[in-house]
Amino acid sequence: MPDLPDVNQPGALPPVPHDVAESADRPEPSARLELPETGDWMRVSPKYVLVEIVGTIVNAVVVCGGASLLWLLLDQTWALWVGIAVLVASIINLVFEPRRVRSIGYLLRGDDLLFRRGILFQRFVAVPYGRMQLIDITRGPIARWLGLADLKFVTAAATAGVSIPGLAEADAESLRDRLVELAESRRAGL
Repeated sequence: MPDLPDVNQPGALPPVPHDVAESADRPEPSARLELPETGDWMRVSPKYVLVEIVGTIVNAVVVCGGASLLWLLLDQTWALWVGIAVLVASIINLVFEPRRVRSIGYLLRGDDLLFRRGILFQRFVAVPYGRMQLIDITRGPIARWLGLADLKFVTAAATAGVSIPGLAEADAESLRDRLVELAESRRAGL
């Protein structure tokens, strides 16, 4: 019988059972779900950060202005606290805005378009080309001034609408044309 090390002595390792030793050679399954990627993620324009910042500031000014009016004119103390809370939340939002915009991206795959967004709560949406019913380009005043546009998809499921914000106008138009072409070819094959 072979000599076994005393497991009670410092530095001694317990013997490894035969079936466990064999399983050590096998790769462990990944704890994180990997998405199949067949290309590079396309990101939105860095100028889109300005659109989001302006929107956040405008919303904060409107809400804080309304809360200030209620506090000053009608002596509603709760409105002061609401205004302060909105101001603090807006400042926190402004700090995270650049990172949130960098998290937005899309990937054209063989059968669908994969869209992602979010920092803490990430959202991945796959839109099959054959299910796209409407592809719309919208431009707000700030985005139009910066030469940006939003590309919106409408599918058979109304709740699954996806919008890719902050694309350069030329990129949005070429992507729209490409997606319309892919959608028509996929629907013809159904």
